[in-house]
Amino acid sequence: MLSKKSIRESFILQLVSASATLIVIFSVILYNYIKISIFEDITQELTKQAQIIATSRTSSVERMGINLFDPSLSSINNPADIQVSIAIRVNQGNVPSFEHSEKDNQKFLTIYYPLEKRDHYFISITKDISNTDILLNKILKNILIINLTAIFLILFYALFLSRMLVLPIRSLTNKLASMNENFLQIIDTQKVPSEFQPLGASINKLVERIQIFVNSQKELFIGAAHELKTPLAVMKTKNEVTLLKPRENEKYIETIKSNNQTINDMNKMISNILEIGRQEGAQFEKPVEIDLIVFLKEQINNYTILAKMEEKHIIEDIIPISYKITIQPTLLMHILQNFVQNAIKFTPKEGKITIQAYLNKEGFFVQVIDEGIGIDESKDLFAPFKRYGNQTGAGLGLFLAKNAADAIGAKITLKNREDAQGTIATLLLPQRKRSL
Repeated sequence: MLSKKSIRESFILQLVSASATLIVIFSVILYNYIKISIFEDITQELTKQAQIIATSRTSSVERMGINLFDPSLSSINNPADIQVSIAIRVNQGNVPSFEHSEKDNQKFLTIYYPLEKRDHYFISITKDISNTDILLNKILKNILIINLTAIFLILFYALFLSRMLVLPIRSLTNKLASMNENFLQIIDTQKVPSEFQPLGASINKLVERIQIFVNSQKELFIGAAHELKTPLAVMKTKNEVTLLKPRENEKYIETIKSNNQTINDMNKMISNILEIGRQEGAQFEKPVEIDLIVFLKEQINNYTILAKMEEKHIIEDIIPISYKITIQPTLLMHILQNFVQNAIKFTPKEGKITIQAYLNKEGFFVQVIDEGIGIDESKDLFAPFKRYGNQTGAGLGLFLAKNAADAIGAKITLKNREDAQGTIATLLLPQRKRSL
């Protein structure tokens, strides 16, 4: 789930935090490496001097507490910051050891090196390491300054990089903001970074769907106006002809009945147009999980009653035992209802309407097979106000079914049976999580 904080701020914070952590870890390792290297050199130097003194002055160990350094000993230099003496240490054991000390704001490092053949006697060499400590402090300060400078530069770079990363999103946002129903443009996905190409492709699909929807709505409005205007003009003409001269009552009754039939047809058309509005509302219905097999069987029971009233028969052929799916039931019912109503309408009396349901790798299929006159597959049967056959109607049923299918991510098709004895209406629900 996305945080309320902006992606750019989160990116900057995470990049700076991670970089600062790595810099601090590297700096600590570097400082300790430098410190260990310097003290290792000092300890090696003191150890070497202690070994030389121990091998050259063994006969003078009785002179405890006196500086044993002899200027005549050419093999050893006599730095001013080194003091050599004899010390007795009972609890140390016969091994060299080092100790740090501090006196008068000066720091010292002392080695206690055991003398051969003299238990508890050690050569004590003390070196003033104050300058070394000052050097290490300077190194530490310089490392801290470099760290702060590096973190500042990383922050500046993160600001620049984050701005560069969100530029494609801003570009897409500006393009979308400039669009309206009269000015819809497809985004050129080749001009956006590869990471944003899937987003651009999704936006293009959405734009295409909006274009189809807007064009369908325009076609619907134009078609509705035409379909309503024509019968009104016919009614007006009939009334004007009837009123031209006095006629028998039967003629008036006949005209009124004809006009009433036209009004009924117009009411059906208006009801279908209102159904489009209700269907658009159903698209915002929250999807729920249903057992599609149970849902189909319930609908088939209702369709069976309708078919019997028309002296026709429903044949059920459902293979899966159970199939769970998350979907808007109202939209699904619109599709099935339209298929079955068309099948009942075009199937002759005592004919059969078969409702099949099966599952394969593509998804879940529902087919309604009738014994009607077939269709003209060259025509766009899903366009509004398109009628086929000699049956009456507003021609909006398949248009509604197609809109509902698009809303739930399904596909619907119409084709003639191979034996040319009717039509097959197919609904395909793409494969989803299911329970058989």
